Amino acid sequence: MDPSQVGISSMKNLTTENITENVLQINSRCSDARMKYVLERLVHHLHEFARETRLSSNEWMTGLKFLKEVGQISSDVRQEFILLSDILGLSILVDSIDHPKPKGSTEGTVLGPFHTQEADEMTHGGLMSHDTQGEPLLVVCTLKDMSGKPIQDVKIDIWETDSSGHYDVQHADRDGPDGRCIMRSDNTGVFWFKAITPVPYPIPHDGPVGRLLKKLHRHPYRPAHMHFMFEKSGYDHLVTALYIRNDPYETSDAVFGVKDSLVVDIGKASAEVARKYDVPERHALLTYDFVLMTDDETSSLRDQKSREAMDKLGRKVKIVDGLPIPDLD
Repeated sequence: MDPSQVGISSMKNLTTENITENVLQINSRCSDARMKYVLERLVHHLHEFARETRLSSNEWMTGLKFLKEVGQISSDVRQEFILLSDILGLSILVDSIDHPKPKGSTEGTVLGPFHTQEADEMTHGGLMSHDTQGEPLLVVCTLKDMSGKPIQDVKIDIWETDSSGHYDVQHADRDGPDGRCIMRSDNTGVFWFKAITPVPYPIPHDGPVGRLLKKLHRHPYRPAHMHFMFEKSGYDHLVTALYIRNDPYETSDAVFGVKDSLVVDIGKASAEVARKYDVPERHALLTYDFVLMTDDETSSLRDQKSREAMDKLGRKVKIVDGLPIPDLD
């Protein structure tokens, strides 16, 4: 770029006090208002963090080396950056901001690093897990909107670990997907399948994220749970999970995913349920009624929450697609 076309004032003599305003100034020509705003706030908080902690060069280099190692160990089946975001509570925070939920709707939680795109589509009543060591589990769920109307033909992505606490992709000798499937809700909003009762397990802790947890005297365990992801045009994308009550890690989940509304009991199939779903009486049973929000309902609530948050911070903004940008008019 021709220096004469830069179009900003010359940088001042740089000091610890004015470096931030200089960086913001030189970034100020970005034509994307949202990107400009996000980068402005990122630079501001990063610089304030360095000033507040009096960050040393050795600490800075240690942090950069750590991030390099996070990238180096990452792969298509091991998403260490997602894991890092999870254990810092950032994943659940972003989901809660981007997908706000009113009372009565199903809350979201973390995606986790082990979702894949290779699950097979399965019909109702199918067997999702072929682990013979796990406790057989019948799962019967419904899908409704906020008015209580059943939602049919929702794509439902489901995944869980085996009885040893490992996802299929963690086994080097695997010959295909297992413990995961894709289903569609029927015309009454129902979907049901056979799986195994979830067990608690540790997140991968043999890499940089694991070393960080150890340094912080934190355990790497997640409580027993099963993942669900719901997709249908016109409805807000929902990533959630159901957590088994009284799990030893229920109140100290390594990735902060547990919410009270998502904690469930494992029941026992009654004689009627056993006949209907062709399982033995008193077979382990998990039931849950999922409630989805429409795109419009979520968009309206996201706008409202964004305005409330910005008003609290005293910022003059306008909301575009649910996201704040400075209001310069």
